[in-house]
Amino acid sequence: KDVEVGDFYFKRKNYRAAEDRYREALRYKDNDAVATIRLAVCLEKLGIWDDARAEYESYLKILPHGPQASEAQRAIDRLKAQTGAKPPQ
Repeated sequence: KDVEVGDFYFKRKNYRAAEDRYREALRYKDNDAVATIRLAVCLEKLGIWDDARAEYESYLKILPHGPQASEAQRAIDRLKAQTGAKPPQ
């Protein structure tokens, strides 16, 4: 249910609220691939790049060949390239 509410907030670009709901979902089911990848996307949009990268990496540990594995890998590569750059405001 928390993932669904997180999606509601995400679609409205309320990334902070979505982040909270995805984290809540992960408290109940810590290896949930859907909540993990969606949390990663939220964190990236919020400019919290180190945490976003860690969540993308977690997703790949949970589902190395999952439906969003290539997206997660591209995001990790993108975030590595941005290390040292200033996050968007």
